[in-house]
Amino acid sequence: MWQRDCETMERDQLEQLQLARVGETIHHIQAHNSAYYKKVGSPRADSISSLDALQALPLLTKTDLRAAYPFGLACAPQSEFARMQMSSGTTGNPVICPYTRADISQWAECMARCFVAAGVTRDDVIQITPSFGLPNGGFGFHYGAELLGAFYVPIGPGRTLLQLQLMRDLGATVITAIATYPLRLIEAAREEHFDFRQTKLRVGIFGSEIWSDQLRARIQAEMGIETFDIIGMTETGGVGMGIDCAAHQGNHVWEDHYLVEIVDPKTGAPLPDGHEGELVVTTLTRQAMPLLRFRTGDVTRVISRARCECGRTHLRIDRFKGRTDDMIIYKGLNFYPSQIEQLLLRHDGVAHDYQIVLDHDAQGNETMELVVERAGFLAPLEQERIHRELYDYIGLSVTPQFVAAGTIARPVGKAVRVIDRRKT
Repeated sequence: MWQRDCETMERDQLEQLQLARVGETIHHIQAHNSAYYKKVGSPRADSISSLDALQALPLLTKTDLRAAYPFGLACAPQSEFARMQMSSGTTGNPVICPYTRADISQWAECMARCFVAAGVTRDDVIQITPSFGLPNGGFGFHYGAELLGAFYVPIGPGRTLLQLQLMRDLGATVITAIATYPLRLIEAAREEHFDFRQTKLRVGIFGSEIWSDQLRARIQAEMGIETFDIIGMTETGGVGMGIDCAAHQGNHVWEDHYLVEIVDPKTGAPLPDGHEGELVVTTLTRQAMPLLRFRTGDVTRVISRARCECGRTHLRIDRFKGRTDDMIIYKGLNFYPSQIEQLLLRHDGVAHDYQIVLDHDAQGNETMELVVERAGFLAPLEQERIHRELYDYIGLSVTPQFVAAGTIARPVGKAVRVIDRRKT
């Protein structure tokens, strides 16, 4: 472990630390941003006598953060900012996340913990493929690798053939990426007759996108590595809020830095452990832009607060199932793209890429196309079985269009799984 005393703290001690840091965070907001303090209900720090009492405070949304552009929620003077990252969206202002020097140190600490939880040491060679621009990923891995003392290769996104060359020539043992980028590496490796098993690669740390257990299994089988699911977002300070350990029984959240709740996406009411809902995060140690009860939009559940097989006591949440704003509602049926992915990738004849296209016909009726790439030959009986499973497991009455591998466009960055033309 990177910080054994922190990572194995007994539950009652951990919750007392969280409670104290909630009070410190409220006091920090009150002292540095009166408008923000009023927005969150003007709570007295000493009135939060239990963690449950925090639930009386209002929830912050992404809309609130956009409305505060650029620094309306900042709780430090701009003269103390050391850097920033930015989260963009399809509409409205972007979200600017400033960092003080202390925030950068906190980020590096969380990332170093994540690396060590994935079995990474200072002797590893870490290939960093996420962007080093306004998105936070590349810099997060950079700070964590520096603190760990490992040799890292900051190549950034794209340039896939160079990625393979440097992976081989520099002896990379760890690769970090958005979750679908390994698929591009696998495709390029096949074309170049590149064998991952003749490299030193052994660990993959992937995140930023929803990726199913079935996709994870395929990546591990193709690349011959063990993968780890890392979580975090720009709004809460960047990648590194948590990760799954070698036990792979949920993602640990670093609870001395983050307090998490699960709420009903419709009502905002808190849900008990084990119930699936929306993840809400309160930052406990951020200075430039602390957040109280921020609705992340990610759908998950608390798996356990008990000590893990790895020895860590920080709670574990389930891998993200989807986002509240990614749920598809089609002809009254609600489902997530990840549910389709899980079903498709059970079949060896299906390749990695698929796309859901939603539209209206000339009469105004909703239509859906499901375009699925084949991995070579896909027998008619297997196609019919997939068609049947889509209805049996999800309730979708749709006939997939099976196309050759490579047919679906490969955008730079995150994969585009859904095209919804109903909104245009």
